[in-house]
Amino acid sequence: MNLYFRLQLRLTLFLTLFVLAFSSHINAQNKDSLYTAQNYSKQEYMIPMRDGVKLFTVVYSPRDTSIDYPILLNRTPYSVGPYGKDNYKSELGPSDLFEKEKFIFVYQDVRGRFMSEGTFVEMRPYIAKKKSNKDVDESSDTYDTIDWLIKHVSNNNGKVGIYGISYPGFYAAMATIDAHPALKAASPQAPIADWFIDDDFHRHGAFWLPHAFWFYTVFGIPRPVPIDHWQAPVFTTSNPDGYDFFLKMGSFKNTTEKFFKHKIPFWDTLMAHPDYDDFWQARNTLPHFKNIKPAVMTVGGWFDAEDLYGALNTYKSIEKNNPQIHNTLVMGPWYHGGWERSIGENLGDIHFGSNTSVFYQDSIEFPFFNYYLKGIGNPQIPEAYVFETGANGWKKFDEWPPKNVKEENLFFEKDKGLSFVSSEEKGKSFDEYISDPNHPVPYTNHITERMIRRYMDEDQRFASKRNDVLVYETKPLDEDITIAGPIEANLFVSTSGTDADWVVKLIDVFPDTAKNFSPNPCEVKMGGYQMMVRGDIIRGKYRNSYSKPEPFVPNKITKVSFQLQDIFHSFKKGHRIMVQVQSSWFPLADRNPQKFENIYFAKDSDFQKATQRVFHSKEYPSNLKVLILK
Repeated sequence: MNLYFRLQLRLTLFLTLFVLAFSSHINAQNKDSLYTAQNYSKQEYMIPMRDGVKLFTVVYSPRDTSIDYPILLNRTPYSVGPYGKDNYKSELGPSDLFEKEKFIFVYQDVRGRFMSEGTFVEMRPYIAKKKSNKDVDESSDTYDTIDWLIKHVSNNNGKVGIYGISYPGFYAAMATIDAHPALKAASPQAPIADWFIDDDFHRHGAFWLPHAFWFYTVFGIPRPVPIDHWQAPVFTTSNPDGYDFFLKMGSFKNTTEKFFKHKIPFWDTLMAHPDYDDFWQARNTLPHFKNIKPAVMTVGGWFDAEDLYGALNTYKSIEKNNPQIHNTLVMGPWYHGGWERSIGENLGDIHFGSNTSVFYQDSIEFPFFNYYLKGIGNPQIPEAYVFETGANGWKKFDEWPPKNVKEENLFFEKDKGLSFVSSEEKGKSFDEYISDPNHPVPYTNHITERMIRRYMDEDQRFASKRNDVLVYETKPLDEDITIAGPIEANLFVSTSGTDADWVVKLIDVFPDTAKNFSPNPCEVKMGGYQMMVRGDIIRGKYRNSYSKPEPFVPNKITKVSFQLQDIFHSFKKGHRIMVQVQSSWFPLADRNPQKFENIYFAKDSDFQKATQRVFHSKEYPSNLKVLILK
């Protein structure tokens, strides 16, 4: 196989995987477009916005014009293709149920993407002031789009719904702000909310390297004129081992100097804003969810490696500021978009006992839109419809987190202990390890060049065997313990360097007698399995402020606190609860040189070993604060 053919093959594979990962309308089913063409007519429009820019919009209307239908809108930066009036999508709407029920389905390339005019802006900031005709944001573009559709598309019933996953989820969320009166229902699904704090490209200041790197090799390519196709990536590699590839890449600045070579403008922008400055703060959607009028159903996955933060906090912000509206949170045992792109029975080795995505589509999502857009049924959807992992069942609550929880602390102890009882140990008892950024702890036990979604509940035994990973573990539980809500890590630490990353993982340790799942084609042994339930990282220099980083004083005991995302997990009787602490998670998070500096411009020679200590005593009680369901 010659080099050219190999590169073409890799490019084809990459683009296929990219579309699968980021399109809202491609899933495991490969349906023929014949049904769509037989039952729907297709029209393509250039809809004018208030500033004169026109957005490319595709409208699929039922061929049966004897009745009126609501409009279901999806706005996306990932292409509304196939383009051309005679080329039809193979499926319409969030699931098969919608296409059969019949809605007017509308897909729009957002400003500056694919066939739309204008300039694309990443997470275009919301303009809070009263807008002039020249002031545009995603809220105004959605308003103008809906206004045009209601006036120009035949046989609409005057009601509009909007939905989307990931980036399209961001657009769905922004549509609820200053919403058009015709917008009656919105479902932001895995919406981006804050790209610096805990969505997509950062986790508490640490950079999500493989996710961002491979995403922007395609998505970040400038599009000066409208196009109807994906562009070839600016960089590919033949190395399937991401750990090896990114380690050989060296310091972060090599991403631009050796690979992107300033061909990805937003990558250069990322490097120009290493801290939580005005650029990132302007892209935080959460302060703006006020005076919301439509019914909202925010959807997320407990194992979403990309935008778990966005789903949880979009719901919480809307609920806090708009208690009078219908506002629902739905959380299932899914990876990013898994509620649409899989049946939801398992993620990697862990099985959930049912086809959770099918249940969601049939019993939650479809009834929500059918009720608010057609007035059909009365779904009685609760405030929180959440899946309890570990126990494997759906639960309903009047709010999230639930009311009936008790705050408890899991305290680190000597001899690798973990207990709900505070330590009586006095002094400065600690555990320590050497963190070597040139031999970082891997985030997964699988060979992959990209971020894999299954790491979110992966067996952590590979990590617990390393000398640079601390392990704390309870005795076998005497009864089931269910944690419901956010987790707060409170670490008392020291480092011999001036900066350090701190990774905290909460793990469900199965008993040695645990039965294997069936079927089990990969012969996975579940006895002693260390299932990660939640993991997160903070770049230590941001421990007091994301905007104003501070160095550590070498070897000084320092408190580092940060919030891990919510869970709803039952640790069953006979299982153990484990916490792992480490200072690298590679290449998921970029390497910290363990020197206080702008890491994006660190030199290869800056990376140094450091001695990390975690203290556990009455004076320095390192712990996880959790909410126990009563």
